[in-house]
Amino acid sequence: MNGKGNNFPGLIAAWLLGGAVMMAQGQNGPFDPEQWPPTINLNLPVHFVVTDGMLWSPGGAWVEGALIIRNDGDQTTADITLNGHTGKKATSDYLNVADTYFWEWANYDTIDILVQVYGDASLFNNQGQPRTYNFLTGTLPELSSVAGGQIPTAANNKRWNWVLFRISNGIRPSDGGRYVGTIPNNAQGSYSYGGVNNGTIRFQNVPGLTVRVIAFGPPGAFGEPEQINQFLPPDTCDPEPETNLVGLDIANNTAHHLEVINRGDQTVEYQDGVGPAGDQRRAVRPQGMYLNFGITDNYLGLPCNDAHAVKVCVEFYDDPAFASYDVRFGPDAYATDASGGHAFFPAAQRHALTGTGEWIRRSWTLPSVNLYGVNVAPTHTAGPRFISQNGQVFVSAIQLAVLRTGDHPLAGQDPLADCFEDPNICTERYGNYAELDLVRGMSAGLALGTSGGDQEMVVAEAGPADDRRLAVYPARDEGTPGFKHEFLNFKITDEIFGPSSQPNAHLAICITYYDDPALVGARIRPEVYRTMKNGVLAFGYTPESDFVTLQGSDTWQQAYWEIADMNFTGVNQTPQAAARFIVQDANGVPAKIAVTRVRYGVIRPCGPLTGVNPLEDCKPSGVTLDIHREGNEIVLSWPVTATEFAVQRTDDLSAPQWSDVNATVQVAGERQLVRLPLSNNTQFFRLAR
Repeated sequence: MNGKGNNFPGLIAAWLLGGAVMMAQGQNGPFDPEQWPPTINLNLPVHFVVTDGMLWSPGGAWVEGALIIRNDGDQTTADITLNGHTGKKATSDYLNVADTYFWEWANYDTIDILVQVYGDASLFNNQGQPRTYNFLTGTLPELSSVAGGQIPTAANNKRWNWVLFRISNGIRPSDGGRYVGTIPNNAQGSYSYGGVNNGTIRFQNVPGLTVRVIAFGPPGAFGEPEQINQFLPPDTCDPEPETNLVGLDIANNTAHHLEVINRGDQTVEYQDGVGPAGDQRRAVRPQGMYLNFGITDNYLGLPCNDAHAVKVCVEFYDDPAFASYDVRFGPDAYATDASGGHAFFPAAQRHALTGTGEWIRRSWTLPSVNLYGVNVAPTHTAGPRFISQNGQVFVSAIQLAVLRTGDHPLAGQDPLADCFEDPNICTERYGNYAELDLVRGMSAGLALGTSGGDQEMVVAEAGPADDRRLAVYPARDEGTPGFKHEFLNFKITDEIFGPSSQPNAHLAICITYYDDPALVGARIRPEVYRTMKNGVLAFGYTPESDFVTLQGSDTWQQAYWEIADMNFTGVNQTPQAAARFIVQDANGVPAKIAVTRVRYGVIRPCGPLTGVNPLEDCKPSGVTLDIHREGNEIVLSWPVTATEFAVQRTDDLSAPQWSDVNATVQVAGERQLVRLPLSNNTQFFRLAR
């Protein structure tokens, strides 16, 4: 079955009752995506949107076009054609839906959300297993994240499927109004549709989710979840092969299951001696605009296999003749399903050639590519077709990798890890160091972030009596009422590290903070950040173990972290940012940990700065303190090279008050020593920088 027409069980029965059409309620799915489920009730109010306009209102109390799928900020979508229908694919973590009649839900304690989704891997977690779908309701500062249910793995069937979520519409503590349907007096931000970011109900953490229909209604408007959430099996298909890479080296006349397509509107010509003196190669270029490459022998899989992110690495010549002609080259169209559905790679991400006279080696990563290809069937499968605008670009080599996921033996591997989307990261064109020092009034590529909402910040003096410094801390009780105020955010200025379009950066972070005796047990860590995952901009989170905990030494201390997959788009901060910091006390309550200095360093993977860490001085040395007994003395020792450390002691670890050990430091061979008399009291020792 192909998931269309009459290939669905059950007959649709309709009759007139009280002037409205009523539909049979006793049926179970799976239901035909070309029609509304037969379990719907036309007497109940429903607000809906159909992205391709090919499913009309059944009448009654149903309002067509009442919902708007947002496409802005951190809630972006792209059009994609699958199985004959054009849906909206979430290209970020959020799918935000605005209801132009949102106030109608003020009297309902439960809201049903009927969605027609495309059955692919994006419905599940990274291991291919069901996950709970959460929905954000309410307005800032009073939000409620509610669970709507799970989608079973049977929905991974390469079809359009009906899915029904059910969420609670709770009571807001401040005024007794419902989260969906009313707007409180303390609402902040863009709340004109009764929710956050100009929406009403937001799907949380759904990168890659593709929807065609979204409808809001009260319970009973669509039937029950157990009726709707039934799915046809996928068409049979051979399993994905244990392969992930093909390639073609035209310059050296070698090929690995990849060849140039030369027919139709994608004819080509070959030429020897292309390139600068000392690096001339045999290469191919299109005679028109399109350059396409076909995979032979179904080596990477079949069109009926799951769509995956595909990474392509191309070596192409930036001809001096291209100067001033705005020549652009890169992926164009790619298949989205095995039925001829296709999508277009963003034109803005093509490479602009400037006539440098050099060979360029760079990559692109495209999400959810089907191997059906564009204009290659039935002889080949393929990844994306390339376009060469305003000039014919020579290509000397290309490699194509499928980025496997789930339980595949090659899951998580990138065989083209050394081919970068932005070759400039391998040069010294972009900086690798930024600093904000409030004491010195220094802002070099790094500045205080926007203070407001849930990240309101205060700048004031802090520190011990003999070392007061200007610092920043979360506003907590000093900020606007209603927000927790547990975040610090810093903005990256002047694109000091380069554009956000570069591949994920390996970022080192160093902060100088006040180890306040009044905040023993309070914690700070960089928490949420943006990262590119298989071509989709998503959120990343550091682990709980990354928290640095205050000991109460009444001194300024340093904390260090590394995040290996940082995109500089930022979280709630423009123009660029790294991770947003979360600051809490031992009970999870926002704390006022003061930070006086912040430094960022990018550790580049290639070029003259390969492996260079500009924050090496902040990185923990791994120095350990050795303690042993000699006669009536305790001997504490550490390496002689660790000159920046001192020994400290405390009598209590539950509420430690650390103080420097008042003893002469001796040197014996490769060790520094401190000798202390035995004591009947329990004491704890540490090395402090």
